[in-house]
Amino acid sequence: MALDTTADSPAPLRQVSTLIGQWVGRLGAIWVEAEVAQLTRRPGVCFLVLRDLRATLSIRATCHVSVLDASAAPVTEGARVVVHARPEFYEPNGSLTLQVREIRPAGEGELLAQLERRKQLLAAEGLFDVRLKKPLPFLPGTVGLVTGRASAAERDVLENARLRWPGVRFVVRHALMQGAGSARDVVAAVQELAPQVDVLVVARGGGSLEDLLPFSDESLVRAVHACRVPVVSAIGHEQDTPLLDLVADVRASTPTDAAKRVVPDAAEEQDRLAHARSRLRRAVTTLVDREAHGLAQLRSRPVLAAPHVLVDAQHDALTHLRERADRALRHRLDREHDTVGHHLARVRALSPLATLERGYAVAQTTDGHVLTSVADVPAAFVVRLADGSAHVTTDRTEETPHAD
Repeated sequence: MALDTTADSPAPLRQVSTLIGQWVGRLGAIWVEAEVAQLTRRPGVCFLVLRDLRATLSIRATCHVSVLDASAAPVTEGARVVVHARPEFYEPNGSLTLQVREIRPAGEGELLAQLERRKQLLAAEGLFDVRLKKPLPFLPGTVGLVTGRASAAERDVLENARLRWPGVRFVVRHALMQGAGSARDVVAAVQELAPQVDVLVVARGGGSLEDLLPFSDESLVRAVHACRVPVVSAIGHEQDTPLLDLVADVRASTPTDAAKRVVPDAAEEQDRLAHARSRLRRAVTTLVDREAHGLAQLRSRPVLAAPHVLVDAQHDALTHLRERADRALRHRLDREHDTVGHHLARVRALSPLATLERGYAVAQTTDGHVLTSVADVPAAFVVRLADGSAHVTTDRTEETPHAD
């Protein structure tokens, strides 16, 4: 589309802007490969700046947050992506933007998306469950090592482990640690070593995402999951996270870290042992001192220092109580003796015998009845005297007249 314009008859800018917008609109939705140079996430919408992979050209783009979240791999600044977008020309300010409808990872992003899908499937089966992790033995008798031949990882594991515990025994199996067939080679080494060792280490140095792909192989993940001994994964560096790290019982950040995890440090253990012995010695000494002090306190008590003192005190108390009891008994007996004497004197004073001793006599029948009247006197009766009785017979009786 061409405009017929001259210096004397120029086209208005608005007309040019409208024509550009119409031409861009006829372009339709297209697939574009680019790098995410900038990403700003806002509520409901995301603003991106897409940069060409080789040139310095960059174009602004927008999309709904759901488009960004639907990506197979996380979209971050610097990620290589392929977007399905519709170009739009905004006439008021003459800016060109892309309305993104779909985002797909490209290059490493596509690999990460595949790994993420594989990770989710294996996690759904429970292969990464932390409850299945086996603890490492404190001091393994034999350590298995799967690594590359003459690799820096092998040297790091062996040297650092022997520096920490000189008597550690290793069984090493070399395997391909990169490229086609490396996952199969590592699986064979793991299955061969598992029956012979107490703990197994799979070690490799750092590398690119493609270099470490064999350690996210599904067959290797399943072989480690089925291994009967604890497995330590020491692949790459701290930022590298192949799937082997998730299924292994222990993840080591580096091969050197793996050596530190599988065997204890002899010097540290000696220090701990010396510290424990010192603590035990202090505890025993403190206990003995405390018990000795308690025993000394017990021995210093009067009951143990002079036990006869307590006996003597009780003996004196008992003697005093006996003396009090004797005095009280004698006093009571004397008092009761006097009481009996008083009662006896009163009884004697009131006794008929006392009357008889004063010269009186009592006349009784032979069967003991007292005679009080001459009318009752029988022919024979008994006269009771103070010192005995007299049997008398009656010649006659006389009544004594009473004075009126």
